[in-house]
Amino acid sequence: MARLGPGQLDVYVLTSGTASPGRAHEDIAVAAIEGGAAAVQLRAPELEDEDLQRAVAAIVERARGTGVLVFVNDRAEVAVASGADGVHVGQADDPAAARGRIGDRMILGVSVRDVDEARAAEASGADYLAVTVWATPTKPEAEPVGLDGLGAVARATALPVVGIGGIHPGNAQEVLAAGAAGVAVIGAVAGASDPVAAVRELRDAVDHQGEAR
Repeated sequence: MARLGPGQLDVYVLTSGTASPGRAHEDIAVAAIEGGAAAVQLRAPELEDEDLQRAVAAIVERARGTGVLVFVNDRAEVAVASGADGVHVGQADDPAAARGRIGDRMILGVSVRDVDEARAAEASGADYLAVTVWATPTKPEAEPVGLDGLGAVARATALPVVGIGGIHPGNAQEVLAAGAAGVAVIGAVAGASDPVAAVRELRDAVDHQGEAR
């Protein structure tokens, strides 16, 4: 499994075809890189594998030398073929099978809702976990667990935990204070009039919290 160092997931931007009408996934990913994100995930269920692979490969090339990690949502085969750093899967997927498909060197992220799922994901080979903190229109099916639920998961595992769902620069520090290693956003960047500036604002909030610790 991969070993993630401090800060490698602290500002994590996901692309979305619904939160950013008129913008390509690549546009949001490039804005994330330029704005100072640590990681970017292409979440594009509407794209065919071939189109997604092409988009991810372009972002991998753009991120080369920046230290920004590039992830693919759900599709492990696309992550491998495109040269991405890893894949992120949910509870409806099979984390152990995903680990088998990507091998030991790539990074595996898993979405969890509680301590039991966190421990199961860790046992399946996860390198980091994601927890939905607040409800979000960009992923209405996700079950929010609040700051207390996030904190419980963070205390139960040695893996870094990323908070997602309803997060923006105004509440990012609360998420980090609850035990998260990073904050992940979709709409706060993809839906912004200036995505690069939105990422920079989030980066400033995260860095300020880090200085306060």
